[in-house]
Amino acid sequence: MKREPLTSRQRLRGMTESEADLEAAVEDRMIFTTLDKAKSWSRRNALFPLGYGTACCAIEMITTAAGPRADLARFGAEVVRASPRQADMLILSGRLSIKWGDVVRRLYDQMLEPKWVIAMGACASSAGMFNNYALIAGADKVLPVDVYVPGCPPRPEALIYGINKLQAKIAGDPALGWRQRYGAEGTEERA
Repeated sequence: MKREPLTSRQRLRGMTESEADLEAAVEDRMIFTTLDKAKSWSRRNALFPLGYGTACCAIEMITTAAGPRADLARFGAEVVRASPRQADMLILSGRLSIKWGDVVRRLYDQMLEPKWVIAMGACASSAGMFNNYALIAGADKVLPVDVYVPGCPPRPEALIYGINKLQAKIAGDPALGWRQRYGAEGTEERA
């Protein structure tokens, strides 16, 4: 005859069969991990994006961030911020002109460490169909890009996939921060 497991209230009142039953119940409910794994788990699941949209990709980014169908909050990227001092992930969506290259770099420098960048759309990665003298052909010429999301414009599902790829990258390397990755200590913005 199989017995029902004891509830927490019954265990607190001392209604356990033996000490071994109590120890087994406690061991079933405990999780052990390292500090690095806990830190990377919390970084992966608490991204605060800064949206920087300049073209049609911005509409898809807004749909992904604020729309009911593709809600970024389900994936740990909560509210898209308007201030770089409250964000740790930059979503660069759309074309990047030469005039705005320094502005985007300054926004990136003002973000919290560790920080990540997603280049969304063909224009952000290669200047796309607007490839002319006024555009920067590739956002990686201005700032380090972690994930490229292809498309013209990419669908909200593609941006979510890119965020999931970035989360996997964050989970795999707990010692993040682009300055450590690229050996660029001492390149901080001077006030």
